[in-house]
Amino acid sequence: MATKRPGQSGFTLVEIMIVVAIIGLLAAIAIYNFNRARITSMKNGCLNNLRQISQAKLMWAMDHKMTFDAVPTDADLFGPSGYITSKPVCPGGGGYIIGGVTNAPLCNLPEHVLP
Repeated sequence: MATKRPGQSGFTLVEIMIVVAIIGLLAAIAIYNFNRARITSMKNGCLNNLRQISQAKLMWAMDHKMTFDAVPTDADLFGPSGYITSKPVCPGGGGYIIGGVTNAPLCNLPEHVLP
């Protein structure tokens, strides 16, 4: 049976520093992946909003027998009597430019572009 000698119980400073370093490395990896996933989800939400606006413009043009170079206003597309109940907001903080019926709607953020 082994007996404990005084002064040999517990962890050494090197062991504690290694554990703290490993936890710090894992935290850094997790934070990086979380931020990347958050940015990707904001971009995907914006692209979905742009697709909805594009479809609303096409429906507006067909319903009102407009030419495809016509430019709808916010009042034409958004609101209780519009094609979309409320104007979508970019999750990344950008703003939307509706444009003409044949032009794809745009977001102010450069990476939020419809393919």
